[in-house]
Amino acid sequence: MKNIAVIGAGTMGNGIAHTFAQNGFKVQLIDISQQALDKGLATITKNLDRMIAKEKISETDKVQTLDNISTHTVIKEGVEYAGLVIEAATENVTLKLNIFKELSESCSEDTILATNTSSISITQIAAVTNRPEMVIGMHFMNPVPIMRLVEIIRGYNTSDEVTNTIMEVSKTLGKVPVEVNDYPGFVANRILMPMINESIETLYNGVAGVSEIDTVMKLGMAHPMGPLQLADFIGLDVCLSILNVMYDGFKNPKYAPCPLLVNMVMAGKLGVKSNEGFYDYSENKKAEKVAKQFI
Repeated sequence: MKNIAVIGAGTMGNGIAHTFAQNGFKVQLIDISQQALDKGLATITKNLDRMIAKEKISETDKVQTLDNISTHTVIKEGVEYAGLVIEAATENVTLKLNIFKELSESCSEDTILATNTSSISITQIAAVTNRPEMVIGMHFMNPVPIMRLVEIIRGYNTSDEVTNTIMEVSKTLGKVPVEVNDYPGFVANRILMPMINESIETLYNGVAGVSEIDTVMKLGMAHPMGPLQLADFIGLDVCLSILNVMYDGFKNPKYAPCPLLVNMVMAGKLGVKSNEGFYDYSENKKAEKVAKQFI
């Protein structure tokens, strides 16, 4: 399993491609446009340059990592020789199901199909394929080259052999794989997203401001990043999507997204990716709070 295909050249996809390529795997990075692929490669290059500056890798390591990555705009071409395909597209269930239907038709019958979904049912995704026993979740954390955890999520039909293989592959990347079962949000987001949502509710109810809430959690709970800043980093649209999946799955009001989060996403204030969220990330770097206008 030295040939890996990664679908999606966005934040998670390019991070996954970077990590595998840096560890000696041949990676076929796939996206719908060459522009997206070029942007993903530019991000990988920039991150490798940062690692060189910190003396974590050499220039030779950078060149070899980039040489290990090829790009494709057609799924069938990109997955032709892959022993493992990792889907890292947008957190949208319809999109993911369509991708896995195509993978089921395009991949060799012994190719393992993995998804980087942060909340969507592995069992549901596997059900649209002709190999549900070969479908598994690999939920990497952002930024992928740095964060060591990988949630390994078994679907209802995922085989022991596939699970063990993916656990071992994760270890070869220097990651710590943790096996969990297939319930909405898995472990990481089932715990994290209600905390983020409650932080947004706290702001929405006027208990405290953005920086005050984040400071309490950083200094009082030893979190490296406050929950509102973390939400911006993840993407408020992604947070909303995950909360909706959990709310639909559990029918429990504690997972219902805060109206402030809903309004900000509708207004296009998505966090770092849009330069505005609970903080302002525009070029002036003022980091001013912008959420107040939606309360």
